[in-house]
Amino acid sequence: MDTDERTVPGIDPAHDPFRAVESELGLLLRRSHAMSRQLTRQVHPDLEPSASPLLARIAKTPDVRASELAALFGVGRGTMSRQLARLDELGLIERRADPDDSRGQLIRLTELGTRRSEEVRAAGRAFLRRALRSWSDDDAALLATQLARLNLDLGAPQDLG
Repeated sequence: MDTDERTVPGIDPAHDPFRAVESELGLLLRRSHAMSRQLTRQVHPDLEPSASPLLARIAKTPDVRASELAALFGVGRGTMSRQLARLDELGLIERRADPDDSRGQLIRLTELGTRRSEEVRAAGRAFLRRALRSWSDDDAALLATQLARLNLDLGAPQDLG
């Protein structure tokens, strides 16, 4: 069945496209969480799924402060501190004093953390390649463009009332 012909049970996308988007996003998020849980276990069996995007962000922005990570992920400093402590215990991150602020610490991946983070990202890309193997490169690029547009719009301040 072509993706254009796919219908959500009980939802007519032509009649209520926002309900169809809501349904599809819900399913996508559940599947994404399951994939993240599986991939994170490859880094370490005791690691929480939330560690995977955290490792990816630290890899992308080495020497980041915990407060910046907490703000980015929308969690409190205590929560971030616990997550970072676990990554530290597993030897995946290292901390050093911030030369510009003696109270702060800069966080980066260790060699092991870098290797494991790259392995998880490669496994995630391989998973997506397998899942989208029947898609053309143009269709995959269109999906990436539309997802970027969605993320941009979702990140814009909105009145939720």
